[in-house]
Amino acid sequence: MNRNRGVMLAAALATFAGGAKARAQGGTDVWIVPMKMTGIAVSFGDPRNATDRKGYDNQPSFTLKGDAVLYTATDESGKTDTWRFTLPDGKPTRLTTLPMSLYSPTQTPDGKSFSFIRVETDSTQRLWKMPIDGQGMPTKVNDNLKIGYHVWTGDHSLVVYVLGSGGRGGTPSTLQIIDDKTGKAEVVATNVGRALAKVPGRDAVTFQQLVRDSLPWISDLDLKGKSIRPLVQAPKGADYHVWAPNGALLTAVGSGIFRYTDDGWAPIANFEKFGVKNISRIAVSPKGNWLAFVAEDKSTP
Repeated sequence: MNRNRGVMLAAALATFAGGAKARAQGGTDVWIVPMKMTGIAVSFGDPRNATDRKGYDNQPSFTLKGDAVLYTATDESGKTDTWRFTLPDGKPTRLTTLPMSLYSPTQTPDGKSFSFIRVETDSTQRLWKMPIDGQGMPTKVNDNLKIGYHVWTGDHSLVVYVLGSGGRGGTPSTLQIIDDKTGKAEVVATNVGRALAKVPGRDAVTFQQLVRDSLPWISDLDLKGKSIRPLVQAPKGADYHVWAPNGALLTAVGSGIFRYTDDGWAPIANFEKFGVKNISRIAVSPKGNWLAFVAEDKSTP
């Protein structure tokens, strides 16, 4: 990266990251913004707050058809369930009213169900699934692992983030490949972050490799060879990343969206004037025509 570009990027990151360190765990909203791919370029329209209420609305994922967004929301009692809104301007509707809290809804590859993390009565996090319409009984996808995040890589295969025990002397978080049919699980990396993203056009997943005294690395897991290679360090304050169908690697810091190029991370959008603060999770629709992101609730001080 040349010096002038490096100075400009540092200034942009400082501007966008203003409140990133104090990212709230409470009130958040899911936003939606039109997205356009022109060759390898990516551009955006004006964002819209799709949930726009007090409380926790988070963890958006697109349906396979790209016509709706599944997400996690709290109700008046503080319990989380799976909600859904259609695109471009559908009204949020509740899909589940199950006992215990649900997180990270993700449509399964066959399109018939969606998977989710369910917090059990003993606080253990297990991976479940149920019919895509939210009706019927849920079934466990895996009963052995404490799973925090997941991404489907095939009809029966997943890459999952498994929680460690934490604390001094505790076990670290791990990245594992599991098969929901055979129950087989294989550890492929340790000390990993929460971000998982499927790579377009390849049988691969990227994740955050945590490094002591350094920014985390976005690393590539080749699912066929089980090989891992570091790609690029994430910008300071960027917890999540996603791939667009045209191969663009995107992340977010503060009010801005960044794209990685041969010259490094470059800002490609700033939504500050729309009241967007502290973007965390991001998701891209299967056709690359929508971006969903999570930002701090407008009512949060």
